[in-house]
Amino acid sequence: MALSSVQILGTGQLLDLSRRLRAVSGAPIQRNMVRRIRRAAEPLHRDMQNTIRHLDLHADRRRPGSHGGPSPTNRPFRAALAEAVRISVRASSSPGARVFVDKGRLPRDISAGVLHQLNSGRLRHPVFSNRSRWTNQRTTPMWWERTVREHTPRMQAEVARVLDDVRRQLE
Repeated sequence: MALSSVQILGTGQLLDLSRRLRAVSGAPIQRNMVRRIRRAAEPLHRDMQNTIRHLDLHADRRRPGSHGGPSPTNRPFRAALAEAVRISVRASSSPGARVFVDKGRLPRDISAGVLHQLNSGRLRHPVFSNRSRWTNQRTTPMWWERTVREHTPRMQAEVARVLDDVRRQLE
């Protein structure tokens, strides 16, 4: 499963249902399906944001004689990452729900690869954007996959229930 997105797809069933919805032009049914699939993904979205906000980041020890200082930015790092987590639900060509990190919502000084690094348990970055000085921070590895794994059975069951309801409405 890719770190940048989580997808719950019952590809065959969703594609078939999507085609049938378009054939009968069931716009209200389709809107209802999209709304319910989004609602099924919202707990994962909230939990992912909460997990990011509360990640334990431990810095490597400073060298003797080195000094810290105030941050040149006033925004919290983890909060900025958590705000970039989004939900996307599609009922058209590739139907399904996706929880992903929107790279466009990340601040300019945070690269999209930061979450890949964080998931591995180690974040290496320049000190206050000074590319000649780098530091490491450590966190719990595999936190993204663990959070997804906890929510996957519930989401799959909910999407299956939605598909059954929509299928009954179309028959």
